[in-house]
Amino acid sequence: MRDFLPADVRKRNYVINIIKEVYESYGFEPLETPSVENLETLMGKYGDEGNQLVFKILKRGEKLDEALVTGGNASVNERGLSDLALRYDLTVPLARVVANNKNDLPKFFKRYQIQPVWRADRPARGRFREFYQCDVDCIGSESMVVEAEIISTACKILEELGFVNFIVKLNDRQLLFDILNACGIDGSQYPIALTAIDKLDKMSPDDVFSEMQNKGIGSANVIQLRNVYNKVYEAWQSGIEVNGVVLSQCVPNGKDPDLSSRVKMRLREIADLVGGNKVVVQPFLARGLSYYTGAILEIALQKSDEYPDFAGSLGGGGRYDGLIGMFGKEQIPACGFSLGLERILVVMEERGMFPPEIAESTPADVMVTIWSDETVADSLKLANELRAQGLRVTMYPQADKEDKQWKYANSIGVPWICTVNQEDIDEGVVSFQNLRTREKYREPVSKVSAKIKEQAA
Repeated sequence: MRDFLPADVRKRNYVINIIKEVYESYGFEPLETPSVENLETLMGKYGDEGNQLVFKILKRGEKLDEALVTGGNASVNERGLSDLALRYDLTVPLARVVANNKNDLPKFFKRYQIQPVWRADRPARGRFREFYQCDVDCIGSESMVVEAEIISTACKILEELGFVNFIVKLNDRQLLFDILNACGIDGSQYPIALTAIDKLDKMSPDDVFSEMQNKGIGSANVIQLRNVYNKVYEAWQSGIEVNGVVLSQCVPNGKDPDLSSRVKMRLREIADLVGGNKVVVQPFLARGLSYYTGAILEIALQKSDEYPDFAGSLGGGGRYDGLIGMFGKEQIPACGFSLGLERILVVMEERGMFPPEIAESTPADVMVTIWSDETVADSLKLANELRAQGLRVTMYPQADKEDKQWKYANSIGVPWICTVNQEDIDEGVVSFQNLRTREKYREPVSKVSAKIKEQAA
């Protein structure tokens, strides 16, 4: 959890504003939910590992005292002490909102939400315990147009921010289930297998498949699964008709032989609807959250000769047709995607991707000085007149030596300084100077803004 200094906030706002503009251009509406949810709302939605990362909040006052007395100091458990939790993501709260407000929402509800979430995770590069998610979701339709539109929205945002070398990884939970079934892995062990598979882009295959065995999946099943993975990886490395080759390697012997064919056809159609060459089917993309039911996707940066430093996920999402039904009587189809603001900011900072007006922005266009205690009112009046002309104006807060005021203006990066002295007041003019070029001007106040804007153009 971090503090953000003014320069950081300006960069964050720049990125957030672009995300909002693109989301709204696709017809998504804003939504906000509380930072705190009932613990029971969150638990059981994210899988075992996700549940462990939820920030729980202690009961308060008499409720806490009662829990301690009832449980006994030695035996009281975590669930007995907590009834609330900090929001883990924005999707589960959305599902609660939709279930509780179904009659007030349109049949097809498109929403975006940009708010912080909290996870009791181990901090790492681009990974924090408090961070912003920038979600977009479509509620109420099973159509593949939903996935295609969400992918297009995310790609548009990254392109607007200046990203080029990224791909959209696409998979389907059912295809993963069929692969696991074909390898003889029992359905009760799917969560263990999927949690491990989801780490294939972070850990070596040896470590991932060893983790499966260590957690109870039979060695013969793990070997069979690894053979499938090796075939897929070879196809991935070949780079020749990647989507078709990869999909052809995944022909499991599931209980429903037609099911995987339908899923693979769906993945192909989503890729075709998006168009271009950004979407790549990757059958070992798993996404760790347990509420996903169908298509899953992730946007990842690729390493390049120019930028070999960072290759990793900038966001992910998928279809979660069963989640809303957990909070109401009706199952409602849904699909969403979340961009990771912190990851985006880290990469943009390291690669110098912010435009100069953001990277080098200043708190104001002009600083107005205070010549003496007697001219304070005149300085305040000038500052307000300049603001009325569209300039951002700050004031030195007290009468002081001229060189100290100039030094302060330079220290905060303000490009112009306006001096209000008695002579200028008597003549009805303003003395002002460009601190970067050292050019000086003396004009009526009505012309100051035009001159400054002319110099900035």
